[in-house]
Formats: sequence, C-alpha cells, structure tokens
Amino acid sequence: MGNRLTEIATRTGDDGSTGLGDNTRVSKDSLRVHAMGDVDELNSNIGVLLCEPLPDKVREMLVEVQHQLFNLGGELSIPGFELLKVEAVAHLDAALAEHNAALPRLAEFILPAGSRAASLAHVCRTVARRAERAVVALDQAEKLNASPRHYLNRLSDLLFVLSRVLNRMDGGDDVYWKSERMAKAGLDE
Repeated sequence: MGNRLTEIATRTGDDGSTGLGDNTRVSKDSLRVHAMGDVDELNSNIGVLLCEPLPDKVREMLVEVQHQLFNLGGELSIPGFELLKVEAVAHLDAALAEHNAALPRLAEFILPAGSRAASLAHVCRTVARRAERAVVALDQAEKLNASPRHYLNRLSDLLFVLSRVLNRMDGGDDVYWKSERMAKAGLDE
C-alpha cells in the first residue's frame, strides 16, 4: 500500500472509467462501482454518527463496523476476492441480540426521529439498505460471495436497533407513528 495513494489526481478517470483492485477498468456507472460507492457512503455516514456522544461499547462496535465496511468495499473492488469473513456477520448477530434484548417490544411503527444520534443511526440504516440493494443487483449480474449481502442486511437491522438504544439515552424514547387509519379504528390511543 506504500505508494498506492501518492498521486490522487491521476486524471485516468476523466474518460468515465475507474480502476478496480485487479487493475481492470470499468465504467463509473457500473453496478460494481454503484455498490462500492454506496458502501463508502455508508461508512462515511457512520463516521458522522461517531461524532456524537455514544456509549463506549456502541462506539467500539461502530469503529469495528467501519473496518469491516472497508473490507467489504475492498472485496467489491477486486472481483472474485474475499475480504469480509462470515465471522463479521456473526459479530453483528451477537450485537443485535444483545442490544435488542434490552429494548421493549415494538407494538407500533416508529419514525426515524428522536435524538440526533438516533436520527443519524436511521440515516445510516437507510444507506445500508441502499448498499444492500446495490450488492444484490451486482450479485445477480456477477456472482458474489454471500457475506457482503448478509453483512449489510444484518447491519441495517442493527442500526435500527441502535437508533432505539440511542433514543433511550438520557431518558428518551422512540417517536411513534400516529396512523390515521388506526386512530379511526380506535386502535391508536
């Protein structure tokens, strides 16, 4: 990696192509580049979330997520290569179970709102879902390993749960959706 990033403005992409990790060039609008970009955007949004006050355990987990997303992006940039391991998905499963166990069951839908940190976690969740859709589209065109798809699916679930955890910091709560249909039926009280 020593000399790889010494020249940032190479101008090789001026023709609308970009280089992959295997030295091939593809169009910047390819499915692979879209997936890489969505994963990069997700990682950047998690970086913004990390600027917020967070419990130490959540912060440590999100920093690890950033490293795993970098692995995922690297895997996408090198067709046929595997960087994201199944153990990374297992870590998300464990975190999801741990954080979800401490939350009350949901009886109604919640809005992507509340505290600033929780709202940023919701933004990350929606970007994770978009990245997942991009990876699924790429997988249909070019077979990928399963771990990237599994990781993004689990991560979006975890970000939803973390938004609820973060809303409860300092005594807050989720922001519940008020359905007009449910209110008319007397179910929304």
